[in-house]
Amino acid sequence: MKPRTALVIAAAFVAATNAASAQTPTPADIVFVNGKVFTADESDRVVQGFAVTGDRFTAAGTDSDVRRYVGPQTRVIDLKGRFVSPGITDDHFHNEGGGSGVDLSHVRSVGELLTTVANAAAAAPADSVIVSNSDWHEAQLKEQRLPTAEEIEQAAPGKPVVLVRGGHEYILNIAALKKWNIGKDTPPPNGGQIGHNSAGELTGELVDEARSMVTLPHPKPVSMDDILATQKAVAPYGMTALRIPGAYKGDMIQAYHLMKQAEADGKLTLRWTVYMPGFSLRSAEAARKAIQAWGTHQGEGSDWVKVDGVKLLVDGGFEGGHLSKPYLEPYGKGGTFTGLTVSPPAAYTEVVRELNRDGWHVITHAVGDAALDEVLDAYAAADKDASIKGKRWSVEHAFVSRPEQVARLKALDIAVSAQDHLYLAAPVLKKYWGWETASEVTPVKTYLDAGLLVAGGTDSPVVPFNPFWNLYHMASRDTISDGVYGADQKIASRPLLLKLVTINYAKLIGEEKTRGSIEPGKLADFAVLTDDFLTARPETIRDMRALSTWVGGREVYRASGYE
Repeated sequence: MKPRTALVIAAAFVAATNAASAQTPTPADIVFVNGKVFTADESDRVVQGFAVTGDRFTAAGTDSDVRRYVGPQTRVIDLKGRFVSPGITDDHFHNEGGGSGVDLSHVRSVGELLTTVANAAAAAPADSVIVSNSDWHEAQLKEQRLPTAEEIEQAAPGKPVVLVRGGHEYILNIAALKKWNIGKDTPPPNGGQIGHNSAGELTGELVDEARSMVTLPHPKPVSMDDILATQKAVAPYGMTALRIPGAYKGDMIQAYHLMKQAEADGKLTLRWTVYMPGFSLRSAEAARKAIQAWGTHQGEGSDWVKVDGVKLLVDGGFEGGHLSKPYLEPYGKGGTFTGLTVSPPAAYTEVVRELNRDGWHVITHAVGDAALDEVLDAYAAADKDASIKGKRWSVEHAFVSRPEQVARLKALDIAVSAQDHLYLAAPVLKKYWGWETASEVTPVKTYLDAGLLVAGGTDSPVVPFNPFWNLYHMASRDTISDGVYGADQKIASRPLLLKLVTINYAKLIGEEKTRGSIEPGKLADFAVLTDDFLTARPETIRDMRALSTWVGGREVYRASGYE
């Protein structure tokens, strides 16, 4: 063979070897094949499989595409046609249960509720205060009403009872009203409401700031066990990340330090994004002192635990959401009640501007449209100081809005954090606000059509944390006890619906480049679901669960019997 010919052959061999090497990627740790995988990427691709190396996705595509990543040590998992979603999230989650008090989550009638209270009172020491958990609502009761102070008194005569309902209201019996010196002529504090019936008698209801008139027994301090219990509770639903808006089991600051400790100890199986509690801030000076006391800063943290801003609030819950029109007739106010202003506009605006000047991301609880006016005015004032556009400021809940407000949200680049309160509380909202307003509560389709970023969640424990109840409600606008409300707000597109709790969540927390979809380079958070989310009937969505949940390329939950 001539030397030149040998050189040509050698060069061709090297080139062919290099080309083959370039076409053969580094083997992955795990390759998943034979599935129906919704990527939640920009094109909403549905692929057969994906590859994972370490804590990241390295490929997604056809079975033949991802099998190229199989090496001698690669584990290959056959999905057997099952549906895979990016990790499911909750954009407004406080904790998974309503506390350690008397459990009312299971009761389905006023009589059953009163019997439960009576049994607890009979077993309690004579000098104790009976306190309920918070994850119940009168909409779950056959009668769809609250028990009265007199009814609770009959169940627990002479023993103070405080029923904690959701995050904004207490219901007291006669003994409890007497214990805290609350009479029918007692004035409520600013931002609070004391309930009266049409005859002017006390109903036992204390709303928002009026709850400060009652001193409950100190709850058990938040602990590492609480963090681990939350992780364990949500994993069977395919949940891989939570956004905690300012409150977690009574002590957000301590909880944040426990989360960081759990990360350091390698105990986390869930990603946490937290917001510092700014609920009581009423001045720039108060905001500065709070920031110093928190000892943290905007954006501090990691892929596991991150501080993403400050949570504020301006009105009550659905018991006291601030509307531009009066409620129908709650609290014996004769049609003059329009809800509660918990944070006065001037004070709230001052705090918002100070937080913006200090570089903090602000999120604000606003239920009613009058409350939303207050938020928009403050956000606009802050934007004039230093632009807030592109910084992912949000409105939490946004139950009721007007068209011009939606346009203002878009102009200021404000996101909406939406939940499924209507699914549980529809009949009560109808009683408070009338059918027309109640039927358009949480108009997610309107927000999406306007081009707003919208993410989804539950506000657990105000509403049970099951993410599939939320998705079912958004798809159907059905409610637990009163049929469909606002059918025009149904979200027909299943990819769009699933994005509310996957990639949109990632965008809301500013992490869309590293998570929220099944794409190479992103964190390998995903769930194998019991059903095909894209084609299942809406009723099936409600009952879905995870067969397997993975966080950072590690399986953190497997359903019994799943193979």
